[in-house]
Amino acid sequence: MQKTVVVSRNSKASPARHKNPNPSHNSNEVDSQLYDWLWTYQEEPHRTRRQLIIKAHPEVTKLCGPEPLTKYVVGFVVILQFLIAYSLRDTPVFSWKFLLTAYVIGGTANQNLFLAIHEISHNLAFKKPFANRLLAIVANLPIGIPYSASFRPYHLTHHKSLGVEGLDVDLPTSLEAVFLDSVLGKAFFATFQIFFYALRPMVIYRIPFTWIHFFNVITQVAVDAIFVKFVGWNVLWYFFWSSFLAGSLHPCAGHFIAEHVGFYSVALRSLGCVFATFIFRG
Repeated sequence: MQKTVVVSRNSKASPARHKNPNPSHNSNEVDSQLYDWLWTYQEEPHRTRRQLIIKAHPEVTKLCGPEPLTKYVVGFVVILQFLIAYSLRDTPVFSWKFLLTAYVIGGTANQNLFLAIHEISHNLAFKKPFANRLLAIVANLPIGIPYSASFRPYHLTHHKSLGVEGLDVDLPTSLEAVFLDSVLGKAFFATFQIFFYALRPMVIYRIPFTWIHFFNVITQVAVDAIFVKFVGWNVLWYFFWSSFLAGSLHPCAGHFIAEHVGFYSVALRSLGCVFATFIFRG
């Protein structure tokens, strides 16, 4: 059984989740006061859609596989962030120049690296998995905090168990449903969503700490320490601001809140109409 995240238009909705215990019943027949989560028994759509597309257009399989340009794009963006951070070494952290640069350039660059790490986690930069793991750690450097090694297992489980409670860490927790079920709550989430994505997985379940996690942490801490010692703390502040703004109210962060959610009104729900965004937006 899968849980679909629903963006409600009714501010009086109860924060409790509803779970239809009987698969034979229509999953849309939900008490109007208990509809914060939409529980469905339908098949997860990605696998079926993939099979249908390949059957109708087998030529699309030629587009699958590693993209050779990825490593060059990652290298360029990492070096760009290093150079900008160095150029801001004497600029006050809370000055308009520092923050505007971190938002316009840094936020865009680090969002690019977020998505690069996503692609690399699917082994789409190199054919060898080990080379992909190493490139992900390199892409992680301007983000300032080690996360690439942990992202991969959490994200692959998300794909394998889309909408499954307790496994899909992209699903909001019950606590989020209670405190963010309002316009202000959703605005707060959109502003600080990077912290939700960083902390939520650890709340839902823990993954084993392996050698690649250790290497990710050691490499990131070493590079951060070198910058602080020889350039100054402004470099780390630039990395942190860039990462925060990349996952906040930034044009490039829109895909975070457009993925795998539903939107409906009470009137549409009574007709059994729920619009789920099971669309990969590229």
